[in-house]
Amino acid sequence: MISANNVTYRVGKKALFEDVNIKFTEGNCYGLIGANGAGKSTFLKILSGDLETTKGDISITPGQRLSVLEQDHFKYDDYTVMDTVIMGNERLYRIMKEKDAIYAKEDFSDEDGIRASELEAEFAEMDGWEAESNAATLLNGLGIETEFHFSLMRDLDGNRKVKVLLARALFGNPDILLLDEPTNHLDLDAISWLEDFLIDFDNTVIVVSHDRYFLNRVCTHTADIDYGKIQLYAGNYDFWYESSQLLVKQMKEANKKKEEKIKELQEFISRFSANASKSKQATSRKRALEKIELDEIRPSSRKYPYIDFRPDREIGNEILTVEHLSKTVNGEKVLDDLSFVVGHDDKIAFVGGQELAKTTLFRILMGELEPDEGNFKWGVTTSQAYFPRDYSAEFDNDLTITDWLTGYSPVKDVTYVRGFLGRMLFAGEDGVKKVKVLSGGEKVRCLLSKMMISGANCLILDEPTNHLDMEAITALNNGLIRFPGVALFSCHDHQFVQTTANRIMEILPDGKLIDKITTYDEYLASDEMARKRTVFTANREEDEN
Repeated sequence: MISANNVTYRVGKKALFEDVNIKFTEGNCYGLIGANGAGKSTFLKILSGDLETTKGDISITPGQRLSVLEQDHFKYDDYTVMDTVIMGNERLYRIMKEKDAIYAKEDFSDEDGIRASELEAEFAEMDGWEAESNAATLLNGLGIETEFHFSLMRDLDGNRKVKVLLARALFGNPDILLLDEPTNHLDLDAISWLEDFLIDFDNTVIVVSHDRYFLNRVCTHTADIDYGKIQLYAGNYDFWYESSQLLVKQMKEANKKKEEKIKELQEFISRFSANASKSKQATSRKRALEKIELDEIRPSSRKYPYIDFRPDREIGNEILTVEHLSKTVNGEKVLDDLSFVVGHDDKIAFVGGQELAKTTLFRILMGELEPDEGNFKWGVTTSQAYFPRDYSAEFDNDLTITDWLTGYSPVKDVTYVRGFLGRMLFAGEDGVKKVKVLSGGEKVRCLLSKMMISGANCLILDEPTNHLDMEAITALNNGLIRFPGVALFSCHDHQFVQTTANRIMEILPDGKLIDKITTYDEYLASDEMARKRTVFTANREEDEN
C-alpha cells in the first residue's frame, strides 16, 4: 500500500495540492485524471519520492518495492536492452553484477566463495535464473524483436526505447507501479498487450493516461485531481464521468429544493414577524432558515475547446483515387503497390505498427513527397488540410499566435482570427505569445485552429491526439464525428478510432494494404486480421531461413 498523508505541495505561493489524504491499496489499478496543469505528473513524482512535499508525507508498506516508468530516454544509452530491463529490479541487478565480478577474479578467495554463496541463495530466491527469460517475455510482448534484446539502448529508435523503459518498469513484479502516459508512442498491438498485462497484475498500479479506452479497460478506481484536491471513485473512467455528473446534478436539485424552502420561510417571516399571534412561529422559522446551507458547487477546472470543422464547399462524389503507389525510404519499401478509392462518406483510420509507412503515405497525398511508382488524384471539388506528425518547423519563428494563424486565414481580420483561437482556449493575452515558446498541447491546438480556419472538406491527421489532454481529445473526437467531409487519420486512441472511423486500412510490414469497411472493434475481432498476422509471420520466418 502507498498513501499520501496531509500532503501539500507549493510552487512559489501557489498550492498545487492542499492537505491531500488518499490511500492506494493492493490489487487495484487507479487512473489518475485531471485537466492539463492539475498536477498529475507532479503527484506521481511526489509518490515516487522524486519531489519533496511542502507538508505531509508519503508512506509505503515496509518491504514493498516501487517501480516507475522512466521519462529520460537517454539515461540508459550505455547499457544493453536486456540489462536496462533487469535494472528495473535494482537489487537483483546488483546481485548479478556482484556475482559476475567475483567469478571473474583470478585470485578467488574463501571469502569470495562465502560471499558468492550468499549471493547465489538470494539470487535464486528472487527468481534470478528466470530474469533474462522474463525480461525477454516482456520485450516480445511489447513488440521488441529478439534481435534487439542485446543491442545498446543508444542504437534503438525512439519508439523502441519507450517500450524498453516500459518493460523495465514492469519487470520483476513490483509491489507498486507508477506509470505516467505508458501508451504514448506505443502501437495498438503493444497497447492491447499492456492492457492485458495490467488487468492480470495483482499489485498496486497508479496510471496517468489520456487514453479513455485504456483507462476503462484497466482501472478499478479513478482518482480525480481538481482544485488541489483528489477525490477517489470506485470504477473506471466512464463510471467516474457518470458519477461526477450525477453528483453535480443531485447537488443542484438539492439546492433548488433548499432555495424553494428558503423562499417559503422568508415569505412567512416577512408576512408575520410583526403579528403578535404569529411571532413565535416567525421566530421558529428564522431559526430554521439560519440552519439551511446551500451545497457549494464549484465548477470543474477542466476546460473543453470547441472543435468544429466546417467545409467551405460540399465535397462532391470524386474524392481521391490512389493507383499502384510504391515508395522506398532508407532502403526499405514501406509502400508496395497501394491502390484504393476514397468515397465521399469515408472516415478512414490507418492502423497498425507501420508508423513510417502511414506518415509517408500522408506526405505523398499532401504533395510533400514523390512516390517511386504509381499516382494519385484528388477530386476537383476537394480541398485538403493536414496535421503532420512532425510539426516543429511550423513553429520555428518569432510570430505571435495571432499573427501565425492570420497568415493561414482567408480573412485577414484580427477579430475573426481571435474567434478561432478562443475556441481553442487561447484567450486575451495568449494571442501575443510567441509560437516558438508554446507547449506541445498548445501547438497542437494551434494546428487544429489552422485546420478549422482553412474550411477544407478533406482532413488528413497524423497522430493528432499526442500532447492533448482528455478534454481536448474528447473535443477533437466529437468534432471529427460531426465533420461532414472526408477524414484520413492515424491515431493510437482506441475509443477515438472506434467512434470516428467507418473504414479501416492497415499497411503491413511488407508494404501491402488491408482495406475493410468496418468499425475498428469489428476489424480487431475479424478472422482475417488473425490470418494476416499468421501468414506474414510465417512468410518472414521462411525468408529468414
